[in-house]
Amino acid sequence: MAAATRRHDPDRRRRITEAAVRVIRERGISALSHRAAAAAADVPLGSTTYHFAGLDDLLLAALREVNDGWLARFRAWSDSVDPDRPPAEEITRFVAGSLAAERSRTELEYELYFAGLRNPVVRPVAAGCLDEMVALLRRHVPDEHTARAVIALLDGLMLQYLLTGRPFRPEEVRDGLARLLSGSPSGGLPHSGTGSPPPAAAG
Repeated sequence: MAAATRRHDPDRRRRITEAAVRVIRERGISALSHRAAAAAADVPLGSTTYHFAGLDDLLLAALREVNDGWLARFRAWSDSVDPDRPPAEEITRFVAGSLAAERSRTELEYELYFAGLRNPVVRPVAAGCLDEMVALLRRHVPDEHTARAVIALLDGLMLQYLLTGRPFRPEEVRDGLARLLSGSPSGGLPHSGTGSPPPAAAG
Protein backbone atom coordinates (compact mmCIF):
# COMPACT_ATOMS: atom_id res chain seq x y z
CA MET A 1 0.00 0.00 0.00
CA ALA A 2 2.81 2.41 0.86
CA ALA A 3 4.51 1.71 -2.47
CA ALA A 4 1.28 2.37 -4.35
CA THR A 5 0.87 5.67 -2.52
CA ARG A 6 4.37 6.72 -3.48
CA ARG A 7 3.78 5.80 -7.14
CA HIS A 8 0.85 8.22 -7.18
CA ASP A 9 2.61 10.92 -5.16
CA PRO A 10 1.35 14.24 -6.63
CA ASP A 11 4.42 16.02 -5.21
CA ARG A 12 6.91 13.65 -6.79
CA ARG A 13 8.15 16.16 -9.38
CA ARG A 14 8.90 18.66 -6.64
CA ARG A 15 10.61 16.04 -4.51
CA ILE A 16 12.85 15.12 -7.44
CA THR A 17 13.64 18.79 -8.01
CA GLU A 18 14.59 19.27 -4.35
CA ALA A 19 16.69 16.11 -4.53
CA ALA A 20 18.51 17.47 -7.60
CA VAL A 21 19.27 20.65 -5.65
CA ARG A 22 20.70 18.55 -2.81
CA VAL A 23 22.91 16.59 -5.20
CA ILE A 24 24.33 19.79 -6.67
CA ARG A 25 24.75 21.37 -3.25
CA GLU A 26 26.64 18.39 -1.86
CA ARG A 27 28.61 17.25 -4.92
CA GLY A 28 28.42 19.92 -7.62
CA ILE A 29 26.67 20.19 -10.98
CA SER A 30 28.91 17.55 -12.56
CA ALA A 31 27.44 14.97 -10.15
CA LEU A 32 23.85 15.59 -11.24
CA SER A 33 22.20 12.77 -13.17
CA HIS A 34 18.78 11.20 -13.34
CA ARG A 35 20.10 8.27 -11.32
CA ALA A 36 21.63 10.52 -8.63
CA ALA A 37 18.43 12.54 -8.30
CA ALA A 38 16.32 9.38 -8.13
CA ALA A 39 18.49 7.98 -5.35
CA ALA A 40 18.40 11.24 -3.40
CA ALA A 41 14.61 11.48 -3.78
CA ASP A 42 14.10 7.77 -3.02
CA VAL A 43 12.07 7.23 -6.19
CA PRO A 44 12.49 4.82 -9.13
CA LEU A 45 14.81 5.98 -11.90
CA GLY A 46 11.84 5.93 -14.29
CA SER A 47 10.17 8.68 -12.27
CA THR A 48 12.98 11.13 -12.99
CA THR A 49 12.98 10.42 -16.72
CA TYR A 50 9.17 10.65 -16.76
CA HIS A 51 9.12 14.13 -15.21
CA PHE A 52 12.41 15.36 -16.72
CA ALA A 53 13.12 14.00 -20.18
CA GLY A 54 16.69 15.30 -20.37
CA LEU A 55 19.39 16.28 -17.92
CA ASP A 56 19.01 19.95 -18.90
CA ASP A 57 15.34 19.76 -17.86
CA LEU A 58 16.41 18.56 -14.42
CA LEU A 59 19.10 21.24 -14.18
CA LEU A 60 16.60 23.93 -15.20
CA ALA A 61 14.18 22.81 -12.49
CA ALA A 62 16.95 22.94 -9.89
CA LEU A 63 18.03 26.40 -11.05
CA ARG A 64 14.46 27.73 -10.86
CA GLU A 65 14.06 26.27 -7.37
CA VAL A 66 17.24 27.96 -6.14
CA ASN A 67 16.44 31.23 -7.94
CA ASP A 68 13.04 31.36 -6.26
CA GLY A 69 14.66 31.16 -2.83
CA TRP A 70 17.30 33.76 -3.67
CA LEU A 71 14.76 36.19 -5.11
CA ALA A 72 12.43 35.70 -2.13
CA ARG A 73 15.22 36.79 0.20
CA PHE A 74 16.19 39.70 -2.03
CA ARG A 75 12.55 40.80 -2.28
CA ALA A 76 12.19 40.61 1.51
CA TRP A 77 15.28 42.79 1.89
CA SER A 78 13.99 45.25 -0.73
CA ASP A 79 10.66 45.54 1.08
CA SER A 80 12.44 46.20 4.38
CA VAL A 81 14.77 48.96 3.15
CA ASP A 82 14.76 52.00 5.43
CA PRO A 83 14.96 55.09 3.16
CA ASP A 84 16.26 57.14 6.09
CA ARG A 85 19.43 55.08 6.36
CA PRO A 86 22.45 55.50 4.03
CA PRO A 87 21.98 53.31 0.95
CA ALA A 88 25.39 51.68 1.31
CA GLU A 89 24.46 50.50 4.82
CA GLU A 90 21.16 49.02 3.68
CA ILE A 91 22.75 47.09 0.82
CA THR A 92 25.60 45.94 3.07
CA ARG A 93 22.94 44.53 5.41
CA PHE A 94 21.76 42.23 2.63
CA VAL A 95 25.31 41.06 1.86
CA ALA A 96 25.94 40.37 5.54
CA GLY A 97 22.76 38.31 5.77
CA SER A 98 23.67 36.29 2.67
CA LEU A 99 27.16 35.50 3.92
CA ALA A 100 25.85 34.66 7.38
CA ALA A 101 23.72 31.90 5.85
CA GLU A 102 25.15 28.44 5.22
CA ARG A 103 28.17 28.76 2.96
CA SER A 104 27.06 25.75 0.91
CA ARG A 105 23.77 27.48 0.08
CA THR A 106 25.52 30.60 -1.23
CA GLU A 107 28.01 28.48 -3.18
CA LEU A 108 25.11 26.52 -4.68
CA GLU A 109 23.36 29.71 -5.77
CA TYR A 110 26.44 31.00 -7.55
CA GLU A 111 27.31 27.64 -9.10
CA LEU A 112 23.87 27.41 -10.69
CA TYR A 113 23.88 31.10 -11.62
CA PHE A 114 27.15 30.73 -13.51
CA ALA A 115 26.05 27.52 -15.20
CA GLY A 116 24.45 29.84 -17.74
CA LEU A 117 27.88 30.85 -19.01
CA ARG A 118 28.39 27.50 -20.74
CA ASN A 119 24.88 26.10 -20.99
CA PRO A 120 22.65 28.04 -23.42
CA VAL A 121 19.59 26.15 -22.18
CA VAL A 122 19.83 27.51 -18.65
CA ARG A 123 21.26 30.90 -19.62
CA PRO A 124 17.86 32.65 -20.04
CA VAL A 125 16.76 31.52 -16.56
CA ALA A 126 19.99 32.75 -14.95
CA ALA A 127 19.74 36.04 -16.86
CA GLY A 128 16.09 36.37 -15.84
CA CYS A 129 17.09 36.11 -12.18
CA LEU A 130 19.58 38.93 -12.69
CA ASP A 131 16.94 41.09 -14.38
CA GLU A 132 14.51 40.54 -11.50
CA MET A 133 17.19 41.57 -9.01
CA VAL A 134 17.84 44.72 -11.04
CA ALA A 135 14.12 45.53 -11.05
CA LEU A 136 13.92 45.11 -7.25
CA LEU A 137 17.03 47.17 -6.60
CA ARG A 138 15.85 49.77 -9.10
CA ARG A 139 13.17 50.73 -6.57
CA HIS A 140 15.92 52.15 -4.38
CA VAL A 141 18.57 53.63 -6.66
CA PRO A 142 18.39 56.42 -9.25
CA ASP A 143 18.49 54.37 -12.45
CA GLU A 144 18.88 50.93 -13.99
CA HIS A 145 22.55 51.53 -14.83
CA THR A 146 23.30 52.14 -11.15
CA ALA A 147 21.32 49.04 -10.12
CA ARG A 148 23.32 46.84 -12.48
CA ALA A 149 26.61 48.37 -11.31
CA VAL A 150 25.69 47.72 -7.66
CA ILE A 151 24.81 44.09 -8.37
CA ALA A 152 28.05 43.61 -10.32
CA LEU A 153 30.01 44.97 -7.34
CA LEU A 154 28.14 42.72 -4.91
CA ASP A 155 28.71 39.63 -7.07
CA GLY A 156 32.42 40.38 -7.26
CA LEU A 157 32.76 40.90 -3.52
CA MET A 158 30.68 37.83 -2.66
CA LEU A 159 32.80 35.66 -4.95
CA GLN A 160 35.99 37.00 -3.39
CA TYR A 161 34.75 36.11 0.08
CA LEU A 162 33.70 32.64 -1.04
CA LEU A 163 36.91 31.90 -2.94
CA THR A 164 39.42 33.27 -0.45
CA GLY A 165 37.62 32.42 2.78
CA ARG A 166 38.68 35.73 4.27
CA PRO A 167 36.34 37.23 6.87
CA PHE A 168 33.49 39.48 5.84
CA ARG A 169 34.35 43.13 6.34
CA PRO A 170 31.20 45.28 6.28
CA GLU A 171 33.22 48.49 6.02
CA GLU A 172 34.83 47.20 2.82
CA VAL A 173 31.45 46.57 1.21
CA ARG A 174 29.94 49.77 2.59
CA ASP A 175 32.83 51.94 1.39
CA GLY A 176 32.83 50.41 -2.08
CA LEU A 177 29.09 50.94 -2.40
CA ALA A 178 29.33 54.49 -1.08
CA ARG A 179 31.94 55.37 -3.70
CA LEU A 180 29.86 53.80 -6.46
CA LEU A 181 26.62 55.47 -5.36
CA SER A 182 28.24 58.86 -4.86
CA GLY A 183 28.86 58.96 -8.60
CA SER A 184 25.20 58.30 -9.44
CA PRO A 185 22.94 61.21 -10.47
CA SER A 186 21.28 61.63 -7.08
CA GLY A 187 23.72 59.75 -4.84
CA GLY A 188 21.62 56.75 -3.81
CA LEU A 189 18.27 55.79 -2.38
CA PRO A 190 15.38 58.18 -3.01
CA HIS A 191 13.74 59.18 0.29
CA SER A 192 10.39 57.63 -0.65
CA GLY A 193 11.98 54.23 -1.25
CA THR A 194 9.69 53.65 -4.20
CA GLY A 195 11.50 54.99 -7.26
CA SER A 196 10.27 54.46 -10.79
CA PRO A 197 10.61 50.97 -12.20
CA PRO A 198 12.61 50.49 -15.39
CA PRO A 199 10.56 50.14 -18.61
CA ALA A 200 11.05 46.36 -18.66
CA ALA A 201 9.72 45.96 -15.13
CA ALA A 202 6.87 48.40 -15.68
CA GLY A 203 5.60 46.48 -18.67
